[in-house]
Amino acid sequence: MLNYAINMHSIADPVPVGVMGASGYTGLEVLRVLSGHDGVSVRFAASDSEAGRPTPVSGLTFVPVADVRADEVDLVFLCLPHGEAARWVERKGGAGARLVDLTADHRPGSGRETGAVYGLPELNPEEVALARLVANPGCYPTGVILSLAPLARRGRIDRARPVVVSAASGVTGAGRSAKRELLFGEVFGDFRAYGLGNGHRHLKEMRALLPGLGLLFVPHLLPVARGILETIAVPVEAGVDAAEVKALWRSVYGGSRAVRVTEEPPTLARVANTDVLELAAFDNPGLEAPTVTVVAALDNLGKGAAGQAVQNMNLMFGYDAGRGLRC
Repeated sequence: MLNYAINMHSIADPVPVGVMGASGYTGLEVLRVLSGHDGVSVRFAASDSEAGRPTPVSGLTFVPVADVRADEVDLVFLCLPHGEAARWVERKGGAGARLVDLTADHRPGSGRETGAVYGLPELNPEEVALARLVANPGCYPTGVILSLAPLARRGRIDRARPVVVSAASGVTGAGRSAKRELLFGEVFGDFRAYGLGNGHRHLKEMRALLPGLGLLFVPHLLPVARGILETIAVPVEAGVDAAEVKALWRSVYGGSRAVRVTEEPPTLARVANTDVLELAAFDNPGLEAPTVTVVAALDNLGKGAAGQAVQNMNLMFGYDAGRGLRC
């Protein structure tokens, strides 16, 4: 058993943290989660575009990036645009603070050899606890990997057939920068697929954590602000059914507040504004080849980003992984 006490903080001695890129959707969500965490003290929320203005939460004022003192905090959440986080780590990464990067810059498939630990708290808590730099998983991969990893590791998936993932996300998953295709008038009343051709950037993450699985991933844009619903057709070995899938999930995730196995189909309404991933599995009688339908739902800004980042921070400083989460 790993000794987490090496990083233990008490409530009387909260962990000092800072947030880079704090005015984006993800950065703001990190501030919201941290506002309910009694073991953390937020020392700065950095944003050049909003510098001098009050943050919507935490009672802080946004500060310019140039004014950030990373050596005055124990951990920095990087919520910068993709590409900028890696440059910030190169410039400031040696300042002493530990890092949780919510961008794609240090995830598998980024092409960077940084020694970052991919932070899925339910699957590799010991590695996360000792990490200096954690690559926070993407929102789509979180649901897919946590759905499939226990089955793949136990040999329950038929690898001769593809796993088909149909996933739909709210528009906040594309960030807060102005984009014509994400305007209200463009998305309202519409529903469309994108990233066709099995080339979405999140596939690299999924393949790295689910080696040997044939993955067909089709993302869609939902006309809602937040939330992800993933419907996964899982080709299973003979004799495997939905009851076994759910039992396996419960054996792996039973100690996690952030993963909930349900009997009814998960919905966006139940997971929006929470840090929970809901999972359910259903049989498909009548098919020639056995296939289980998995449905996963999570908030792309919660368990898909900020909530998971705080879970990782908790492990890095000896707290219970679920402390401060909205579960």
